[in-house]
Amino acid sequence: MKTNDLPDNVAPIAFTLNGRAVEAAPGETLLKAAQRAGVAVPHLCHKDGLRSPGNCRACVVEIEGERVLAPSCCRAPTPGMVVSTDSPRAAAAQKTVLELLLSDAPDTAALKFDSELAHWADVTGARAGRFPTRAAAVQDLSHPAMAVNLDACIQCTRCIRACRETQGNDVLGLAFRGGHAQIVFDQNDPMGASTCVACGECVQVCPTGAIAPANGAYAKASQKQVDSVCPFCGVGCQLTYHVTDEKIEHVEGIAGPANEGRLCVKGRFGFDYAHSPERLTRPLIRRADAPKDPHAVMRRLSPEKVRELFREASWDEALDVAAQGFQRAMAATTARGRQGPVAGFGSAKGTNEEAYLFQKLIRTAFDTHNVDHCTRLCHASSVAALMEGLGSAVVTNPLRDVQYADFVLLIGANPAQNHPVGATWIKNAVKKGMKLVLADPRRTELARHSWKHLGFKSGTDVALLNALLHTIVFEGLTDPAYIEAHTLDFAQLKAHLVDFSPEAMAPVCGIDATTLREVARAYATAKNAMILWGMGISQHTHGTDNARCLIALSLITGQIGRPGTGLHPLRGQNNVQGASDAGLIPMVLPDYQKVGDTQAREKAERLWNLAPGTLGSEAGLTVVEIIDAAHRREIRAMLIQGENPAMSDPDATHAREALAGLDHLVVQDIFLTETASLADVVLPATAWPEKTGSVTNTDRCVQLGRKAVRAPGEAMADAWITEQLARRLGLGWTYGVAADGSATADANSGIGAVFEEMRAMMPSIAGLSWARLQREGAVTYPVSSENDPGQPVVFIGGFPTASGRATLVGASVTPPAEVPDASFPMVLITGRQLEHWHTGSMTRRSEVLDALEPGPVVSLHTTTAQRLGLKAGALAQVRSRRGEVALPVRLDDGMPLDTAFIPFAYAEAAANLLTNPALDPVGKIAELKYCAVDVRPAVPTQEPAWV
Repeated sequence: MKTNDLPDNVAPIAFTLNGRAVEAAPGETLLKAAQRAGVAVPHLCHKDGLRSPGNCRACVVEIEGERVLAPSCCRAPTPGMVVSTDSPRAAAAQKTVLELLLSDAPDTAALKFDSELAHWADVTGARAGRFPTRAAAVQDLSHPAMAVNLDACIQCTRCIRACRETQGNDVLGLAFRGGHAQIVFDQNDPMGASTCVACGECVQVCPTGAIAPANGAYAKASQKQVDSVCPFCGVGCQLTYHVTDEKIEHVEGIAGPANEGRLCVKGRFGFDYAHSPERLTRPLIRRADAPKDPHAVMRRLSPEKVRELFREASWDEALDVAAQGFQRAMAATTARGRQGPVAGFGSAKGTNEEAYLFQKLIRTAFDTHNVDHCTRLCHASSVAALMEGLGSAVVTNPLRDVQYADFVLLIGANPAQNHPVGATWIKNAVKKGMKLVLADPRRTELARHSWKHLGFKSGTDVALLNALLHTIVFEGLTDPAYIEAHTLDFAQLKAHLVDFSPEAMAPVCGIDATTLREVARAYATAKNAMILWGMGISQHTHGTDNARCLIALSLITGQIGRPGTGLHPLRGQNNVQGASDAGLIPMVLPDYQKVGDTQAREKAERLWNLAPGTLGSEAGLTVVEIIDAAHRREIRAMLIQGENPAMSDPDATHAREALAGLDHLVVQDIFLTETASLADVVLPATAWPEKTGSVTNTDRCVQLGRKAVRAPGEAMADAWITEQLARRLGLGWTYGVAADGSATADANSGIGAVFEEMRAMMPSIAGLSWARLQREGAVTYPVSSENDPGQPVVFIGGFPTASGRATLVGASVTPPAEVPDASFPMVLITGRQLEHWHTGSMTRRSEVLDALEPGPVVSLHTTTAQRLGLKAGALAQVRSRRGEVALPVRLDDGMPLDTAFIPFAYAEAAANLLTNPALDPVGKIAELKYCAVDVRPAVPTQEPAWV
């Protein structure tokens, strides 16, 4: 019998298996060939995706002419080989191995209902009791997410390989010798006290449940499984929700294009926010006797306090009140365009369809382009520079292209915390020989994997990058042919760079000239070099200049347009790419078509059934500009969907005052967030696992998220809410979006109809129909036709500009808007952390995630803390020109001296009370990554709730 599913154009290897003629592909193991031939062979240490060590010996087979049995998981067939998996000798050995394992792990099915040990014991007839047992191991319940039952451990080492080789975390190991050997965390620490980052990869690969979810979810089968996409960062990992009684019991990673089964702590253990008792379940209307107090914004309001501020209402009443408030605001002024009285903040946490409908509502109901979302506070400067230089703001290559790179410059990003699965691909590539340069003022987790860590002075990115550019240009390391064929203005750039030698820039950026030259040469001479960056680049008043330098590095060396090259700004939230693509930006329509482009406006007007000339040509206000306009009472009403500007905007006190001063504020959300507490109408929406729709990850991959559970109470899908508001505002929409967030296969109704209209406006996804997305689940754009598989790498032959060429733009060194002085002598950096995400509205309502990081901290270098008279755990007061917070100290010698880091997920010590709202003049992004602060010991009036 021959197998018929070998790869095309591969010469098969013919051999005999259990008396039958079979074929294997070159490099394929006996186990894999047997599985394809329909022959079941017991195996425990082997798992697809992991290296097979052959240490369990459950898969041994007999090979004719060989004295000893061979482990089939790591033995390759040769032409003419005669193999038996079920000979008496092989079968007896397999059974004996399983009985030996059963003696030490007698009841693994109680921990994991589908225990592989129990399964193979049943298949082979192996029974416990033939061999004596060892003393039971002590159970380790020290971790809030995972339980360790070494009593069930068979030392297959899958967990070690998953931890060290897949995730690159190097926590798990095998310690001691002989019969005392055991799996350990670090130096035999309890799991909860170890350096484990709770990615749960060990849980997913364990065959017996020796490491399993602490909630016992593996003990029984779930009632249903639903494949979807992770709702957190921009990596876009695919996963399966395991659901019982309309509750997500646990999550497993599946083989999506971005993750290949991998997950991080948020994706694996952060799902229970959807079932939080704090979920909004009925519409709320503010009580007439409950004035808005911007200075009393709290993280969580008690039920009694909620009743003091709001009353419950029916959906009809709440939607009527919401619409009438907007109509009053519109009637109160004749101004339109940038001066219009209404604005909207959409969400990067929902679906593409929700984002598309939201921006369409704002533009068509209120005659304004005053619509924006969190990209303004994330990568607006990156988008501005990419549009200016390349004619497109998309990433050029997928993140996983690091596997093809010889050199990666990672600057202003901390993927190990913010894109953990993405970080695993970087770590895997380093182990295969890729040179990683980490450029970041902080020494973060990936520094230990890097060839060089450039710990430059905060705010001096342009100085460092111009020094690299100078070296490449004046040492003749450019790619002249590429420059000539594909770029403009190289001569101007070269002239600009004359004064930026490494020797001149070293005192500015804090990196010595020799190192700068070495890094520049390595980047320029690498066969394939890739640049990844994050908000450490973009969230500055010179953020656009930072990105211009990175673009120039790629272009002058020709490191673009091939696998393993290019430019990749790491997108922060799960759908910030898709929301931007869908037009949730004030200066562009869907697919980045400028509002000033007459043809683009006319196309939108036709598709939206608007009278010619309805859409204005003047770009709307951006996030911070809208808040400023509200503070000046120029914006009088706002609709906010799934965003929390009371926490996420810089100078949060100013933002909260602006929101509280609105005549009318309507908020759609799943929790009563800090922003929602200032609303006039609160509309309960559905969480990610409660709806169906598309989402686009950082790689430009459009993926389908599927509904897994029912929403609580009367919560409704955001797209349904938007459609209902549109109807009350006179737009007459007829999509027929389902209130419960479900979707059918019919492209002519509901979410399908929205998607089809959206792709009619967007050439980038013209070939991606709703039917195709449902069928394939994930497609990378641009995709021009139904037969186009999608293009992971773009700009292969040119750029989408009028000339087909990219423009090189020089950047000058400018200081941050606010630098340290005698009153505020330190620098504050803000950002995310591994366990929490964005403003914490979701992750802080996840039991596991909040247990892992229950409260805010300020990270300081030990030397800095000692100088300030602070110890670990001591309460520090951090003060800027805009506000102050008090929070405990965490010592971190990866921090630069005289620099503080505060995560912005904690309302009780909100980092954005301190940050500077000064804007990049081009990208209009705020300088969230740099401001001047004073840090000193604080004397609390009472013990902080989070300590």
